[in-house]
Amino acid sequence: MDKILIVDDSLLQATRLKEILDEEYSITVALTAEKGLCHARTEDYSLILLDVVMPGMDGFTLLEKLQEEIITRGIPVILITSLSDVQNEYQGLILGAVDYITKPFNPLIVKARVNTHIRLYNYRKQVEKQSKTDQLTGIANRRQYDHYSKLRWLDAVRLKVPFSICMIDIDCFKAYNDTFGHPAGDKVLAAVAKTLSTSLNRNTDFVARYGGEEFVACLLGDTSGKVFEHMKKVRKSIEALCIRHNSPVSEWVTVSIGGVTVIPNEESSYDFYLKTADAMLYDAKNNGRNRVIWADETLKQLCEE
Repeated sequence: MDKILIVDDSLLQATRLKEILDEEYSITVALTAEKGLCHARTEDYSLILLDVVMPGMDGFTLLEKLQEEIITRGIPVILITSLSDVQNEYQGLILGAVDYITKPFNPLIVKARVNTHIRLYNYRKQVEKQSKTDQLTGIANRRQYDHYSKLRWLDAVRLKVPFSICMIDIDCFKAYNDTFGHPAGDKVLAAVAKTLSTSLNRNTDFVARYGGEEFVACLLGDTSGKVFEHMKKVRKSIEALCIRHNSPVSEWVTVSIGGVTVIPNEESSYDFYLKTADAMLYDAKNNGRNRVIWADETLKQLCEE
């Protein structure tokens, strides 16, 4: 059920709006702009209904604050105004409100406008999600990885915790496609992606399709030794899918994995460590494939035999 935040200093007015909408939506009421901003920052709303005239922080100031913050700027805001408040309506729309509702409330108009903007909001979210998702495998795409990895890197710098970059490549994938055909190869990509996303499913883990038969993962907070051991289990999980291949490496589909763990600081270069992870993957492939090679915090190699 979509959630709506009503910000209005009039309990009577807010209650009336809630009564009109609460059969279809989950409603939260904030009687001050400050409480409304707190709710908007900490909960996931599909729409905010905002009264313009409030004591202390008024609706326009709250609207500006919502537009300034990344976490809240995407939430559509409908202003609550009186019939004669043309100037307020104009100012609110200029500041970023998507629509307005006039007092006294007409339940049919309220429902119609709210329904329209929630449908638009959900459609926009779906389009955004699709733009960040690899359509074949259903996991994050390269574009989303580029955005997410840099944010998590900055988190690691700020928190002074280990950050790991991992590159995963399906062994002899071209030969698989040549033997079994591209539709079968697509199924392999989807199966490997599913195993990776299942194995790397903590809030601090992220996995994406990097391109072709290659995947990339970022992990926050674990030491190199712990990540190395976990990635060995991931590699074995993919081999245990028992997807027949008959490559020079194995009778099953396998992956090679390379990575690096670092505790970054403000002078550290993400691109340098990404290239290091790629070099570890190259070594894993050159040393027989179907193995994990990792660089620890001192760039010493940890090698799976």
